[in-house]
Amino acid sequence: MTSDTPLPLLGGLSAAEFLNDYWQRRPLLIRGAFPDFESPLSPDELAGLACEDNIEARLVEERGPEGPWQVSHGPFTEATFARLPERDWTLLVQAVDHYVPEVAELLEAFTFLPRWRLDDVMVSYAPPGGSVGPHVDQYDVFLLQGSGQRHWQLGGKVADDAPILDGIDLRILERFAVEAGQDWVLEPGDMLYLPPGWAHHGVSQSTDCLTFSVGFRAPSADEAITSFADYLGEQLPASKRYADAGMAPPADPGELDDAALSRMRALILDTLDDPAQLAQWFGRVMTQPKYVDQLVPTETPTAAEDLVAELQEGSELLRNPGSRFAWRALDDDRATLFADGDGVECALPLARTLASDAALDAALLAFEEAPSLLAALHDAGSLTWADEFEE
Repeated sequence: MTSDTPLPLLGGLSAAEFLNDYWQRRPLLIRGAFPDFESPLSPDELAGLACEDNIEARLVEERGPEGPWQVSHGPFTEATFARLPERDWTLLVQAVDHYVPEVAELLEAFTFLPRWRLDDVMVSYAPPGGSVGPHVDQYDVFLLQGSGQRHWQLGGKVADDAPILDGIDLRILERFAVEAGQDWVLEPGDMLYLPPGWAHHGVSQSTDCLTFSVGFRAPSADEAITSFADYLGEQLPASKRYADAGMAPPADPGELDDAALSRMRALILDTLDDPAQLAQWFGRVMTQPKYVDQLVPTETPTAAEDLVAELQEGSELLRNPGSRFAWRALDDDRATLFADGDGVECALPLARTLASDAALDAALLAFEEAPSLLAALHDAGSLTWADEFEE
């Protein structure tokens, strides 16, 4: 499949057309993006996840016992759901793809986008009238209707300082005006793409509703600058400082003159303008796991020879559902493999394989450095044996 191949998921657009005309530019409604779609989990199963420790879940009640738009955080209990009314509330569970393999399989349809851009699949359940109010998200999202119907209305791109309702734990817009023609009811298998900053409001219709939100991460400028500066700062020698050798005598010793500012600016920009360091930082920050506690390091180091024996006997390693991998070429033969916020140099084909969805089996032993690298990834919790995962 090439970037010019029409994709049913995108309403017949090719990946190139979608990325050029819609991605981060304007919304796109795709009817029947997933034909004959059947939800890979039920509302009861979603509620069960929301009752588990270490799973991020929220309950939004438009008319809660403590006030309008009440937000509660999990884990919940059966008693929580038993007290809820028949309408006007929403349950949201993050990273369901980390816990339900059938939900993770949905992501195979989104390989026209960089894998390292993916954040997670959030699933929301709502009885009739359920909503989280008109709001804006600062990330790209595909809203796939899983079951029931949801009425979506779009209000156009809004300013960063758009006023929001005070006194609640949600960023609900004070004012929301529906744009002409931006008003639809989605059926199972329909999907709506929304770029960042686009006001939207979704309300469950006459039956219970499940919506799958496939979100894509993008660090903000303040997060990126702070993180990159911290990364560089850990490596800079103490001797790299502001310097002004050869400066002219100051006209006024209390003045911060243009020459001083120019020298400081040069120090900062010359330090930051390092493409190789930027690539190493970016790979690490974009592969940091959403939930670090999902990575469970081994208690004892894995011996490389034991790992080789396991693979040769037919065992297979699996990527932790909460792990993130990416790679960047260093030259024609070598690359940096980024895994869960760390980076290690290895053979380029090995890095590409580990950062793909290819099987991790004995074929990897063709690479001399594979045993030690796989053992390190297993010890860090990024990889696990198939039988361990099933347990």
